[in-house]
Amino acid sequence: MKRHIPNIFTCGNLFCGCVGIVQVFQNDLISQTNLNFAAYMIGLAAVLDFGDGFAARILKSHSAIGKELDSLADCVTFGVLPGIMLYKLLQRSLMNNDYSLELFIVLPYIAFLITIFSALRLAKFNVDTRQTDSFIGVPTPANALFVGALPLILWQHPQWSTYILNPIVLCGYILIMSFLMTSEIPLFALKFKDFSIANNKVRYLFLLLSLSLIIFLQFAALPLIIVLYILLSLIKF
Repeated sequence: MKRHIPNIFTCGNLFCGCVGIVQVFQNDLISQTNLNFAAYMIGLAAVLDFGDGFAARILKSHSAIGKELDSLADCVTFGVLPGIMLYKLLQRSLMNNDYSLELFIVLPYIAFLITIFSALRLAKFNVDTRQTDSFIGVPTPANALFVGALPLILWQHPQWSTYILNPIVLCGYILIMSFLMTSEIPLFALKFKDFSIANNKVRYLFLLLSLSLIIFLQFAALPLIIVLYILLSLIKF
């Protein structure tokens, strides 16, 4: 039974992704509530994604099926769902300005570069033996959490919509993050072999700074935490 416990976490991750996708398309394209719910599903899925790896290490129940299932679930939850959310956000950004109908129809599809490069990132991770204790390229959950934070920030700080609901900003983010996910940039993983400060200084610093940002900035902290993660990784390596 214990060898299936990590897979239960993984299936929960996948279920969250499916629910999030349904929520994004549940109502009209300006539904803030449904985007918020989809963002919460990404957050819950990230917890479950961390939980499956943690459970596998504690129970010593790693398996080839578990590894493949994890990637398939991540592709849906951290690849397809963020792509659809960015698609909707791009539609909203174009509605708020005087753009042509052709641009309104065509441009939002650039959001699915995130989905494509997330799939490439996950496939690369599965065959890259260098990524046992660290990552090469930004992990897909980090990108998904960044995207999930956007509608929550819009809800919490509607005055920031001018900056977030800007097609140039959104397209720029999509292109930059697509590159970072498949880049050769080394990043540390939140995997603790032990809990000593000496061996985990960067991890503890990251967690402390992240907690501080969340306390003071709430949802607006999430994009900053992802940027902090990348910067600390560059300094560490």
